[in-house]
Amino acid sequence: MPLYRDDAIVLRTHKLGEADRIVTLLTRHHGKVRAVAKGVRRTSSRLGARVEPFMLADIQFYEGRNLDIISQVETKEPYARRIAEDYALYTAATAMVETADKLVDHEKEPAYPQYRLLHGALGSLSRREHEAGMVLDSFLLRSLAIAGYAPSFDDCASCGRPGPHRAFAVAEGGATCEECRPSGAAAPSEEAFVLLSSLLSGDWAVADASEQRARRESAGLIAAYAQFHLERKVRSLGLVDRA
Repeated sequence: MPLYRDDAIVLRTHKLGEADRIVTLLTRHHGKVRAVAKGVRRTSSRLGARVEPFMLADIQFYEGRNLDIISQVETKEPYARRIAEDYALYTAATAMVETADKLVDHEKEPAYPQYRLLHGALGSLSRREHEAGMVLDSFLLRSLAIAGYAPSFDDCASCGRPGPHRAFAVAEGGATCEECRPSGAAAPSEEAFVLLSSLLSGDWAVADASEQRARRESAGLIAAYAQFHLERKVRSLGLVDRA
C-alpha cells in the first residue's frame, strides 16, 4: 500500500465498529482525507487524544481502496486541549471545522488556502487573541471568499455602483444600492458595515474596537450569508456562544 505523510487538522470523527474511528481531516497538501484510526477507542490507545477535532498533527497514512489508514500521529499543535476549556471557544471552533468540511467537498483535491485559514483561526482561538465570535465571523467571511463567494460591503454587489450603501442583500452578494435593493433586504448600521469589512480584510484594530451592537448585527448577517452560499445549514452555528 502506498504510504504518505502530511500535516492535518481533524475536522470530525465517528465510530467504526467497537474500537475504531473514521477521522475526517483537512490536510496541507492532500485536501480533505477520510481515514480509519484503528483501536483509538480503547483506553490503551496512544492515538486517541491525538485525533480529536481541532488537533493539528503530522500524520502518516497508508492509502487504502476506500478509506486510508492512519498508522502514525505526532501532535504539532494541541488546539483541542486549549479550546475545550472554554465553551465560547469550543462552539466557535466547532462551527469553523463544520464549515471547512462543507466547503471542501471533494476528497484529495488540494485545498491549501482553506487549510492555512483554518490553521490560523484555530490558533487565534486557542491563544484567545480576539473575541471568539469575531474570529469565527472573520473565518466564515474569508473562507467563503476563498471559495469564490466574497461579499461586497462597499460597492453595489449587483451593478457595481460605488458605495457606501445602506442595504445588504444576502442573495445579491452583499451591499446594494437603492435601485438594486430587493424587497426584504437588511439595513445594517454604518458601524456594522465597517465591522464586516474589517473582518473580511483581517483589520483587527478596527474589529476589536467595535461595539457589541455592531458585532451582533454582523454575526447575524454573516451566518445568513454563509448558509445561503453553502446551500446547507451549518448546524453548529446555532450553538455558538455570543457575548
